[in-house]
Amino acid sequence: MNSSMVYELRRPVQIDPDKTYPALFVMHGIGSNEQKMLSLVDGLEEQFYIFSIRGHLPQPPGFAYFTIQGYGKPHRAVFDHGVNRLSSFIDYACEQYPLDKSRLFLLGFSQGAILAMTLGLKLGNRIKGIVALSGYIPAFVKEEYDIKPVNKLSLFISHGNMDHVLPYEWGVANDDYFQELGANVTFQTYEEGHAVSLKNQQDFLTWLQKQLES
Repeated sequence: MNSSMVYELRRPVQIDPDKTYPALFVMHGIGSNEQKMLSLVDGLEEQFYIFSIRGHLPQPPGFAYFTIQGYGKPHRAVFDHGVNRLSSFIDYACEQYPLDKSRLFLLGFSQGAILAMTLGLKLGNRIKGIVALSGYIPAFVKEEYDIKPVNKLSLFISHGNMDHVLPYEWGVANDDYFQELGANVTFQTYEEGHAVSLKNQQDFLTWLQKQLES
């Protein structure tokens, strides 16, 4: 089985052939790439297999996973295709690498956060945890997707209260939506715009560590 996605892999230096490992699937924002996200998770490779996935669509100066037709409105067909490709990539990684399928995590910023939350809804309790940094859930996902149970899913959702790209209220709505579905949500607000501050990074890294121990 071959992957249709370009990705960068980080893994522990010493691999025990008798063990399986947690996996972290990382997704970047629009116009970025798989390399730029790795600094956010630097050091986690001793505990996780980290898959930083490049968007399959050219979006200078980098890439994207989907295109946008309006404010908060992805092109539906392109979005669905991107979601399906990423879902298939997770299946591919689980087949090709020694992953603990009960400890699969997603992490994304902006467009990557949109996809991480959407994949969480599509895959449900197959995913253990999600870090969603400055994203939203498209209306058609909530209204038309086959939403799987998420009662065992944990999320770290963060948003800057000065975000002028994706409004802070959208972050609050993410929290409300997953809470209503019965997920375990940690929602954090930061004094920042559309970015990931050092404090935000430190907080989600601490959160990920706790999820591994739970």
